[in-house]
Amino acid sequence: MFDSVGWGEILVLIIAGLFILGPERLPEAASWLAKSVKKVRDFATGAREQLREEMGPEFDQLRKPLEDLRGLRNFDPKRVVTQHLFDGDADPLGLKGITNGSPNLGGTNGSNGSNGYTAPAQSQPEPLKPGERPPIDPDAT
Repeated sequence: MFDSVGWGEILVLIIAGLFILGPERLPEAASWLAKSVKKVRDFATGAREQLREEMGPEFDQLRKPLEDLRGLRNFDPKRVVTQHLFDGDADPLGLKGITNGSPNLGGTNGSNGSNGYTAPAQSQPEPLKPGERPPIDPDAT
């Protein structure tokens, strides 16, 4: 409902409230507003719990289509195509594990066999001890 209200609008409302109500009545008005919002939330939660108690398992069956519709609100065509074509694998080609031109062979991309590539096992180097410097890679220059 208030998704489109940004920090700029909130700041304008606070400044307008300061001018309209004055600095002596503004804290009291803010307190009243916070209490009212809390009461409305409590009423909504109570109504939801009462409905859940009265309907029983049908309540969950009623909520499932509504949650599916909520998921369609965040519809992203790229994500849907990726899920359909690559069984939900966000990185089907294993490109996210590539850093500085070398693949991350220790990663999990493709290791489950979803895209036909199984990463070879690679041993992890031991961590450096305090005061120890990493070895210099001659290929890095």
